[in-house]
Amino acid sequence: MEYRQLGNTGLRIPVLSFGTATFGGGNKFFEAWGTTQVDEAKHLINLCLDAGVNLFDTANTYSRGMSEEILGKALEGHRNNVLISTKATFNMGDGVNDYGSSRFHLIKQCEESLRRLQTDHIDIYHMHGFDANTPVYETLKTLDQLVQTGKVRYIACSNFSGWHLMKSLSVSERYGWSKYVAHQAYYSLLDRDFEWELMPLAIDQKIGTIVWSPLAGGQLTGKFRRGQPVPAGSRHEKLGSHGPEKAPEFLHGIVDVLDEIAAETGKSLAQVSLNWLLQRPTVDNIIIGARNEEQLKQNLAAVDWNLATEQVKRLDAVSEVPPIYPYWHQRLNPVFNTAPNLYA
Repeated sequence: MEYRQLGNTGLRIPVLSFGTATFGGGNKFFEAWGTTQVDEAKHLINLCLDAGVNLFDTANTYSRGMSEEILGKALEGHRNNVLISTKATFNMGDGVNDYGSSRFHLIKQCEESLRRLQTDHIDIYHMHGFDANTPVYETLKTLDQLVQTGKVRYIACSNFSGWHLMKSLSVSERYGWSKYVAHQAYYSLLDRDFEWELMPLAIDQKIGTIVWSPLAGGQLTGKFRRGQPVPAGSRHEKLGSHGPEKAPEFLHGIVDVLDEIAAETGKSLAQVSLNWLLQRPTVDNIIIGARNEEQLKQNLAAVDWNLATEQVKRLDAVSEVPPIYPYWHQRLNPVFNTAPNLYA
């Protein structure tokens, strides 16, 4: 397993982490992701540890705490050898203060996550989304206090806009508080909007990228084919895509090239898709999920080899999307950009 330093920190993490949104299945939404319980979770975690994957990602909202509870039980006896990432911000109850990034909500949710995870600290604590109703300084001061008291090691964000992240970094720098060291973001061959602003920001500010849904909800696994219906029982059939649906022909064009490269490399389409991501700037880690042992083993085999430069370029070309303004205008002037490979 390859390990990379997370952003501009001294923390080394594996390039793959195991996402546990499939643990629990506590409601209709998360049941579509998976219903893994403690015994199966222990088995999957042991497979991860054997492969060198020691970072496990969850969130308080995954099945309303069930994912954290199952992960905590499944990690019994391993806590000193693993890293845990969890999140707060989204709704955890019916009360008017049961969501957001306020001091009130974050302290409560951190304490409850610690209890469910059966640990005294969280290694990477993410703000799951940007709360525009709470002053940025309130959120960041609270997070800094959680770091100072030892309950959190590093703070990170997820699903932020560029200005959300930049403003947060500026406030932290102004007051000498802990900074966001990573951004957990949606990114794949099918959805490359991350590259327009968030990736250049990450390069400039040395923010590590942790990728969620690297296979676009299973659409890059080869199960979604031209002229065939969406696979019955799949998460995509039950919940749809994470964001705006891409034109079917765009997806099928990417899958066609993935088929070619999979045949050339002897790898699966999913492994090729994941390996492409691992060669992108700022990507320090990819979160892989699995409902069963076979899926997990397939995803783990995406590392310890690299696509050829020519193969990467073919995937770049087929997955390219014309950028919106002002990014198309910036591409007309590549001499001004510090990361010219992004504007080729």
